[in-house]
Amino acid sequence: MKRIPTLILVLLVIISCSKEYTPRNIENIEIQEFKIDSTSIRAIVAINDSTLYFAGSRGDFSKTTNAGKSWNTKYITHQDSIIPNFRSLAKNDDAFFALSITNPALLYKITHYKTELVYNENHPKVFYDAIHFFKDKKHGIAVGDPTENCASIIITSDGGNTWEKILCENLPSFEEGEAFFAASNTNIKIIDKTVWIASGGKKARILKSDNFGKTWQIFNTPIIQGNGSQGIYSIDFSDKNNGIIIGGDYSKPLENKANKAITNDGGKTWTLVADNLNPNYKSCVQYVPNTQGKEVFAVGKTGISFSNDSGKTWKEVSKDSYYTILFVDKNTAWLGGYQKIGKLNLKITK
Repeated sequence: MKRIPTLILVLLVIISCSKEYTPRNIENIEIQEFKIDSTSIRAIVAINDSTLYFAGSRGDFSKTTNAGKSWNTKYITHQDSIIPNFRSLAKNDDAFFALSITNPALLYKITHYKTELVYNENHPKVFYDAIHFFKDKKHGIAVGDPTENCASIIITSDGGNTWEKILCENLPSFEEGEAFFAASNTNIKIIDKTVWIASGGKKARILKSDNFGKTWQIFNTPIIQGNGSQGIYSIDFSDKNNGIIIGGDYSKPLENKANKAITNDGGKTWTLVADNLNPNYKSCVQYVPNTQGKEVFAVGKTGISFSNDSGKTWKEVSKDSYYTILFVDKNTAWLGGYQKIGKLNLKITK
């Protein structure tokens, strides 16, 4: 007889866990803006609603622990003359990894504001775009434009202390003019051992590895492509099957043709959504956490848009210009932009 209440409890737990999320209507958003002079901020690491780290375009690495009231900034130079332009930043335990874009590529490990150069690459074509770590904290990956006929991908398996570049013979071939965009540090997405990377330019494709970057597949997308300013600028997944990509044409930011697509098979195939409808060009797309992939935000120089049906339809919620957005919970996110940081709070319709 004692087993019946136990079975009922188990059933109730299963029903509760499987209950479909009811997406919210966003009535309004509030953005608190913090001016950060003389720097462009495309790489942020959001810890909570009080603590944020960023790396900027003038070699600056900075943090706030009091919700933006004050900032502690370190300026990094290489060989006393080269100022790194950081557009990539990742956290791994107590260490941060800031990666510069152009020649020479400089990857710094920053621990309690002490810096160590852990990777240096010299090549006239070098241009790195994004960096992230896997959940196991041992493996990390960064991606950059081709210096040969493949993507430039560097990996680590010791927590970021040493990095090596994957040989082209172990990567899919790229077409001439296919590359990446250092727009928001979000053209890489990682879940468990799986990583997706989004390209643009001549082709707009998805590179995928499910074993920390040892082997790779590549898949076509219907996103606008062909010119250097066209393609995928950002990618996110809510789980291993369901994902979204966004971008467009940076040189024609008001256009909204073939710039948004979704997948439900892990990135193998993609379907355009909201085609010829807003939002137009965006540099970053992110799912709102704990919303079962229903709620999505997209930001760019053309403003901020929101979807509550997994990206099929959208509503503009702000005209404020930002490069990137990262959520810390369902109602709070940090943003990075040109000479500014933003803190976004959602206002929900009951």
